[in-house]
Amino acid sequence: MPNYIKIILDGYSGYAQYLWYEITHPSWHNYFYWLIGVSLFFFFLEWIKPWRKEQPKFRKDFWLDTFYMFFNFFLFSLIIYNAASDVVVNLFNYQIDSLLGIDLKTLNPMYQWPMWSVLLIGFIVRDFVQWWTHRLLHRIEFLWRFHKVHHSVEQMGFAAHLRYHWMETIVYRTIEYLPLALLGIGLYDFFVIHIFTLAVGHYNHSNISIDSRVTGGILGVLIGLPIALGLFDIAIISVSAGIYIKIATVITCIVLGLTLLSPFMKMLFNSPEMHIWHHAFNIPEERRYGVNFGLTLAIWDYIFGTAYIPESGRDIKLGFPGVEEFPDNFKDQISIGII
Repeated sequence: MPNYIKIILDGYSGYAQYLWYEITHPSWHNYFYWLIGVSLFFFFLEWIKPWRKEQPKFRKDFWLDTFYMFFNFFLFSLIIYNAASDVVVNLFNYQIDSLLGIDLKTLNPMYQWPMWSVLLIGFIVRDFVQWWTHRLLHRIEFLWRFHKVHHSVEQMGFAAHLRYHWMETIVYRTIEYLPLALLGIGLYDFFVIHIFTLAVGHYNHSNISIDSRVTGGILGVLIGLPIALGLFDIAIISVSAGIYIKIATVITCIVLGLTLLSPFMKMLFNSPEMHIWHHAFNIPEERRYGVNFGLTLAIWDYIFGTAYIPESGRDIKLGFPGVEEFPDNFKDQISIGII
């Protein structure tokens, strides 16, 4: 039987040391500064080319949402989540192993697969599970009480991405743990998946509108660079290939993204034009449980019939009936459904 007191203490001390190290040691593998960098990037885009030009630069609840970003990304784990999740994961794995004689690690079907395939499948499976979880947050009244915190945003911007009740972290991680563990992904997804979904989530909520040719080209860069640099066990070209071959590889992927992928980008990936309707105050009665549930990928909404973009949603009213009376401060919002 695992020593759960030790697990809790190790969880607190380990995460506190990790968080302090993240803050004091900037690097390319640092979540803390990636969050700051990605946020500043979209903040800059919102300032120079806003989609809703009449919206204030520092929109309503901007600073509240900024605090939520750091709370949900780091502080909640320090306060409770990391230690508690360590206990639950160890208890779950212990029960599976002792009662059923199953070691989740030995069941991993992707153990010998190249890194790029593990990342790709892990990303798709995680996004699919989160899509269904997001639907549950809208369908089940108990969960909707927590999710209303996210939907209380009345002026959309990138920081609204991480305004959500701490209970959502527990719901999402609980539901997604088993399928990801069986694939060997683990409770904490790979760094590259996390940063990619962070960037797309910021983009979906930001006050910008980008042509699909641009997003297709960006996807081309994200595909071309790992190929050219030989990252993630991608061996399409030799690691020792000359610089001109590597540059040509990236350029080729960019061109393919601009031409072949761009017509499909709005259906493959979520976007501000699509996600704004998820936050719409007024939606048809037959869609009262919500629309456009995609977090990163939009394809699930088109497959399951929940996609909804009737017109440009640039200036639509956001929120839900009663949002005007909804608590407008952090303390009262995180207490909803608990107190």
